[in-house]
Amino acid sequence: MSQFNISKEITEVCSQLILSRNHLELIMKNLNHELNQGLGKDTNNEASIKCFPTYVRDLPNGKEIGKFLALDLGGTNFRVLLIELGGDNTLPSKFNSKSKIYAVPQNVMLGDGTGLFDHIAECLANFMKEHDVNKEKLPLGFTFSFPLRQEGLTKARLVTWTKGFNCSGVEGEDVVRLLQDSIKRRGDVEIDVCAVLNDTTGTLMSCAWLNPNCRIGLIVGNFPNKFTFFHIIKFYFILVHYLNLFFFFFF
Repeated sequence: MSQFNISKEITEVCSQLILSRNHLELIMKNLNHELNQGLGKDTNNEASIKCFPTYVRDLPNGKEIGKFLALDLGGTNFRVLLIELGGDNTLPSKFNSKSKIYAVPQNVMLGDGTGLFDHIAECLANFMKEHDVNKEKLPLGFTFSFPLRQEGLTKARLVTWTKGFNCSGVEGEDVVRLLQDSIKRRGDVEIDVCAVLNDTTGTLMSCAWLNPNCRIGLIVGNFPNKFTFFHIIKFYFILVHYLNLFFFFFF
């Protein structure tokens, strides 16, 4: 086969991947429709794009001060972070971060929920001891990157497992309580879960700390995921007395 023929075949195949303006407009129209379906009280359950509201209602201003823990679970690995903020996001010296990645073995991913959260609690405790903060009670942000139906800033129930996880006894349960129970059973460290959130929420929060103009957190991985904010009037299923507030959502 000649080089010319190979080039021609490649061109023909690649041409199928080129979207016309009409195709793009159709995608935009369908996406907008599905987003509105996800935002509607009567259509959310059947919507292909789940727009779950979160209780995070403000962005950081870059002046935050303190020591914080972060736990990020969203796949076969999860991260634990220790972050120190010095009150000025314009100075690199005012930000310090230490982190470690831990594996989630296959048998844990497919076992019972207690085993999963005990594994997370063990890794978290080991990390805190390694960095000499195991005697402190630090605030922790829990990034749990699976479909969650939140009932408060620190309360969220797993809707369904994705990404190869299938731990029994977790769907429909409050994942913050399950984590806290595992930590309490250990008895060697203490934490204060200040928020449970999706990975896109965490992405927006961290980027907005550096750039106050940031308004969208976007994850492009196995499953595209986005976090942004709307005026709460878009959330038809939210109570009327919230109508003057802003509300974040992720899907």
